[in-house]
Amino acid sequence: MRILGIHADHVSYKVTKKTKIAEPDPIKEDRMEDCVLLFASVEKSDEISPELTVSATVDSILVRLGRLGAKRVMLFPYAHLASDLGCPGISQWILKNIQSRLNEKGIETKRAAFGWYKEFEIKSKGHPMADFSMTICPYAGGECDSKCCQTEPVNNILS
Repeated sequence: MRILGIHADHVSYKVTKKTKIAEPDPIKEDRMEDCVLLFASVEKSDEISPELTVSATVDSILVRLGRLGAKRVMLFPYAHLASDLGCPGISQWILKNIQSRLNEKGIETKRAAFGWYKEFEIKSKGHPMADFSMTICPYAGGECDSKCCQTEPVNNILS
């Protein structure tokens, strides 16, 4: 899973057009103040263990939120971060479960519509830790670094 995070004064979105994989009856327009916007792409490799991907992602997000002192998240499906996207059904399941688990942990979390084109506005806080990226490894169950097994061909890992 790939995530781009932005600590924001506010973020808002409005759906404009659905794609062929659009979820039915989404929240068409929403806004959140003083939050961390998480652009998220589920990758094909996350399908190996969706539950581990959810757990590792939530754990990593909680660490980042703790560093920022943030308690609110806008989870924003964003296919443009990955070149090998996961299938829509599993991707939606993963994102919905991340939202649910964060809410259970006391983090107010909203999720933008999956499979819809959206216009959005962000006002970033602009401090040194306001922007960050994360890559969650479905093999190791945590964030990847330059030595992560995800950088190796999958057939070498699973052999």
